Formats: sequence, structure tokens, C-alpha cells
Amino acid sequence: MPNIKSAKKRVKVNATKAAANKARKSNLKTVLKKADVAVATGAENKTEAVRAAIKRVDQACAKGLMHKNKAARKKAQLAKKLNAAD
Repeated sequence: MPNIKSAKKRVKVNATKAAANKARKSNLKTVLKKADVAVATGAENKTEAVRAAIKRVDQACAKGLMHKNKAARKKAQLAKKLNAAD
């Protein structure tokens, strides 16, 4: 445990940000899985699910949770799956 006041604050801030990042990342994974399942099963809401997943990927990229190239790759994969299902 740090003794310096600023170091103590950094520990608290880092813990808070880590929790927020973990929640965002978990939500991203959930949305991506829902989109994959919707496309795989041919659900009628597959387009909306993919659109929501792409939006969430963009948000994750903007927040720094995901590298921009990884985000682009995920979006391309989702679009490819959706187009193949049609």
C-alpha cells in the first residue's frame, strides 16, 4: 500500500477505471455473441443485432478498449457473416 497521498489516489482511480473497463468489455462481448447467434440462427432481428454490435465496437474503440484495426476487423467479420446469411 502506498504512503504518498497522490499514489493512494492513483490506486483508487485505477481500481475505478478498471471496473468500468471490465464492465464495458463484458457488455461488448455479450453484444457480439448475441449478434453471432442472431446471424447463425437466422433470427428476424439479425440486422438490428449486428448494427448494435457495430455501434458497441465503435464505442469500445473510442474509449480505448480496442485497437482501431481490431475494431475494423470485427466490424468486417460481422458484416461478412450478415451478408452470407442473406
